[in-house]
Amino acid sequence: MNTDAPHRVALVTGGRRGIGLGIAAALAREGFDLAVCGVSAEPGDALAVLSSLTTQWLYVRCDVSVAADRARLLEAVRERFGRLHVLVNNAGVAPDVRADLLEMSETSFERVLRTNLQGPFFLTQAVVRWMLEQRHADPAWCGCIVNITSISATVASVRRGKYCISKAGAAMASKLWAARLAAEGIPVYEVRPGIIRTDMTAAVRELYDRRVADGLVPQG
Repeated sequence: MNTDAPHRVALVTGGRRGIGLGIAAALAREGFDLAVCGVSAEPGDALAVLSSLTTQWLYVRCDVSVAADRARLLEAVRERFGRLHVLVNNAGVAPDVRADLLEMSETSFERVLRTNLQGPFFLTQAVVRWMLEQRHADPAWCGCIVNITSISATVASVRRGKYCISKAGAAMASKLWAARLAAEGIPVYEVRPGIIRTDMTAAVRELYDRRVADGLVPQG
């Protein structure tokens, strides 16, 4: 084994906290160099957690729903590491207002779909183009795409309709990318978390704790 070989590099969107930070930390423990992004100017919790695991990590402020931010993110990763092996599409937003389907606003719908579906799709497109460049330059290169969706991809919640639609779309995008990239040897994985204690669910934690206790899921 060549211990002098460059480490593999992973990009985790929404890696500043919650599930994304957990993923980034796990990858750091496996020896990956890391790029993480979030919408805040500072890395927050990621600073202490990732700095304790590796010196080879980068934080970039990026809103994945904005095309210019996505381009700037990849430019920063290229400049720092010059390579990329794993993309974890984890960034996402919850509905700002939980509204019945009859009351849902188009503005709110667009906000969730741009962040949870459109942004990750086109970030994947740009990353895959770069991955293919690397594979063609080095046949030994290997990498993958991981999409963090949700059980809401299949579980209907009429007060969170836009979120469910965005995650169902992300699930189909995973299948499409998997079919497209199979011949290129780039696997695409989808992970569907259930109800996780994160900042996203903090506002409704009491509600979910009560519903879980009442039998919402088979195992509490």
